Amino acid sequence: MSKINLKKINTDSPKGLDKDATKAKTKILVDEICALQDTFIAAQKTSLLVILQGMDASGKDGVTKNVFSKLSPIGLQVHSFKKPTDKEMAHDFLWRVHQVVPAKGEITIFNRSHYEDVLIQRVHKWIDMKTVNQRFDAINHFETLLEQTGTKILKFYMHVSPEVQLERLEERKINPEKMWKHKDQDWEERKLWKEYMKAYEDVFQHCDKAAAWHIIPADQNWYKEYLVAEKVRDTLKQMKLTYPPLETNQ
Repeated sequence: MSKINLKKINTDSPKGLDKDATKAKTKILVDEICALQDTFIAAQKTSLLVILQGMDASGKDGVTKNVFSKLSPIGLQVHSFKKPTDKEMAHDFLWRVHQVVPAKGEITIFNRSHYEDVLIQRVHKWIDMKTVNQRFDAINHFETLLEQTGTKILKFYMHVSPEVQLERLEERKINPEKMWKHKDQDWEERKLWKEYMKAYEDVFQHCDKAAAWHIIPADQNWYKEYLVAEKVRDTLKQMKLTYPPLETNQ
């Protein structure tokens, strides 16, 4: 991928796009995903890894809830990668990730992912650029391995504007239903916005060997969820999976 400048990419939905009509389309897409997942589970031929990245309050939780919550739990896993534990720190940075990638017939959502190890660690200067570049190579090899062994990877960056992020962080202070999401650290991370944008732009440029990045305008939740749902539906549909035939010993 050529160098991306996130400042030049819109975070908003297209002008004139009908919100209610788009939300109705999203519901249809989610129903289609559910139907496709049934065949996906039965076929047991491939797996799907969905990676959601973005700044705090960019809507990763909302996508997980509104696009995937209707799926059968039989074939769905969700993992959030937080600060590594002492045990995880004693291994290479991909050790904890490889343990939870999807098996055949499973869809797994990473709400934040192994990319945190070349984002937050870089921005806070816990690792140097030599290590960042080495990890870029490791990530490319890791994702190539997954693709070669039957795991389709979809990577989404929730592209929210700093203005909308501020509104959402402020809402977490006053809305009782959102207060549980409030963290003082989110405000500290916000001060490093420029550094994070630079780190993300480098990720897009250097880590697209096995799977392309999809930059999703995230200022309107309803538009963001529509775009993600459409891509997931299209990906499952393109697999052209069918139910396995009856097995019999006769």
